[in-house]
Amino acid sequence: MAYINAIILAIVEGATEFLPVSSTGHLILAEEFFVLTSDDSFNNAFIIMIQLPAIAAVVLYFWRDLWPFSVSGQKREDLYLMWLKIGVAFAPAVVLGLAFADTLDRYLLAPLPVAIALFVGGVIIIVMERIGFSEKIDSVAQFSFKMAFLIGLFQCLAMFPGTSRSAATIIGALLLGASRPAAAEFSFFLAIPTMIGATGLTIVKKGLAFTPHQWTLLAIGSVVSFAVAYVVIAAFMGYVKRNNFSVFGYYRIALSGLVLLLLALGKIG
Repeated sequence: MAYINAIILAIVEGATEFLPVSSTGHLILAEEFFVLTSDDSFNNAFIIMIQLPAIAAVVLYFWRDLWPFSVSGQKREDLYLMWLKIGVAFAPAVVLGLAFADTLDRYLLAPLPVAIALFVGGVIIIVMERIGFSEKIDSVAQFSFKMAFLIGLFQCLAMFPGTSRSAATIIGALLLGASRPAAAEFSFFLAIPTMIGATGLTIVKKGLAFTPHQWTLLAIGSVVSFAVAYVVIAAFMGYVKRNNFSVFGYYRIALSGLVLLLLALGKIG
């Protein structure tokens, strides 16, 4: 059952990490019903470490848009500038994350706060889609350093469990004038240093003293997370070119209701 549960948790992680629906909210539910091992420390490390293969899926999918040495001339210079902007956007998460992330997780990583964040985020997405956006910026290359930094500040809102890093960065980019595809693309790019940093910090804190069985679970979870994330990224990029984000807002509200129901019934705690 541990191998089956590892596959299920990896599917949940890969499917929700890059969508504006909160992977945390989904994993709180999934971990209640699909227990990986009796070692909570490893279970927590597993969830964070299978983010790396999901990031590898981002790199593979956007390879030509990310790797400066695959192009030349002005395009290469544009990619260097883009990486500098990603670094600027990543900086707030480094400072505020190191200062507050552990405290917020300690006190707010629970079903009730997550359900509230899911609901509030869902309402915000729906209301904003009703109001509409001024989509003046069609590509990530047009983002200014100031805009990148402000998106990085929006990303810090995701330190509140249940907010969704993807939702925070996409909404921030939309408010600043980005088109939906450009906002989604920059959210994916910004996830690379953010999630690598989170995984590295976990490794530093918890180490890699896993048993052979645990390493096997990690290997299985990594493969599944990579495959699912790649499919989701491709599907999501196609989706945002033709649709708005309202469906994700309604989904978040429904998930919030499910979490509250299970909490009231004593099924999760």
